[in-house]
Amino acid sequence: MAQAQEIVAKATLGAVRWSGPQAGPPAQRGKSIALVAEDLRNGGIVGVAQGAREAASAMGWTLRIFDGAGSASGRAKAFSDALAAKPDGLILCGSDALENNAALMRFADQDIPVVGWHAGVHPGPIDGTPVAMNVTSDPLEVARLTAMAAVAQSGGHAGVVILTDSRYSIATTKAKAMESVIRACRECSMLEVRDVAISESSEKMPAVTRELLQRYGKRWTHTLAINDIYFDYSIASLTGAAIPSDGVSLLSAGDGSASAFLRIQAKTYQTVTVAEPLNLHGWQVMDELNRLFAGQPVSGFIAPIHLVNADNIAFDGGKKSQYDPDNGYRDIYRRQWNP
Repeated sequence: MAQAQEIVAKATLGAVRWSGPQAGPPAQRGKSIALVAEDLRNGGIVGVAQGAREAASAMGWTLRIFDGAGSASGRAKAFSDALAAKPDGLILCGSDALENNAALMRFADQDIPVVGWHAGVHPGPIDGTPVAMNVTSDPLEVARLTAMAAVAQSGGHAGVVILTDSRYSIATTKAKAMESVIRACRECSMLEVRDVAISESSEKMPAVTRELLQRYGKRWTHTLAINDIYFDYSIASLTGAAIPSDGVSLLSAGDGSASAFLRIQAKTYQTVTVAEPLNLHGWQVMDELNRLFAGQPVSGFIAPIHLVNADNIAFDGGKKSQYDPDNGYRDIYRRQWNP
C-alpha cells in the first residue's frame, strides 16, 4: 500500500521541466510526410496526428494522413495510398511494426525513413523493422502505475477486471503487467482478463459490461483497461443497471482521451487515466524524422508518465480535455528547427 501510494503521488504532480532534446538539426525544408493511422476512431491516434500536423506547419512541411480504419484491408489500402503519395518520410501510428513489416519494407526499399508511435512494446528502434524510433511512454511503467492506483484507491482490496486487445503486443504487455501488480496485492482479487478488440468495442462492450455485472456483482470494484475507448461504450450499461457513479472505478492505462477527461472531471465512473502527452508525441515523431533527414541519430526521448485524476485534471491542458504538459516543448522544438 505504501509503495502504491508513493508511486501514485509522484505521478500526479504537475508537469515536470522539459527533459527532452535541447538541440537538434534545423528543419530540413520542403518535406512531405505520410502518416498511416491504425484507426482514427482511437482518440490517442487522433491526438498524435494533430500534434504532427502542428509540427508540420512549424517546419514548413506537408502531412497527409491515411486511415487504416482498424482492419487488415483498411491498413493495406492506407499503406498502398501512402506509398503512392511518394512521401519523404513515414509515420506508423498505432499499428504493430512487426505485424506490418512487409508493408514497411516497401518504404525502406525506397530509402524512406520510418518512425512510429505505439508501433511496438518498447520505446526506441524496433529490431527487424525499418522503424528507427518508436515514440511511446514505457508501457510497463504505465500499466504498473494504473494498477497501483487501483490498489491505493481500494485500500488494497480491489476486485479487478482487466480489458485488453490481444491483437497488439503493447496491449498484451500492459495487461500482463497490470495483472502481476494486482496478484501481488494480498487482499485484492484478480477476477478476469477479458480480451475485446478495440475496433469492436462499440459493438461488444455494452454486453460485456452487463455480463460482468451479472457474473461478479459487488465483487467487481475496479476495471483496468489498456485504453480509454472501452469505457466510452460501457457507461450506458452501468447506468442502466443502476450502478452509482462511484460504484465501479474505471482506470485506464492510456491514452487520455477527451471523453476520459470529461468522465474524470464529472466523477462519473472513470477515476484515472495515465494520459500520454499525445500532442507532444506528434511533435516528437516529426523531430525524429527531421533528425533522420539530416543524417543524425534519433533523440530517443521518453516522456515521463503522468496520472490524471480529479485533483489535477484542471492543469497541463486539462481544461481542453487533454494532457498537454505546460513545459514549453513547442517553443523548444521551434527554436531547434528555426535557429
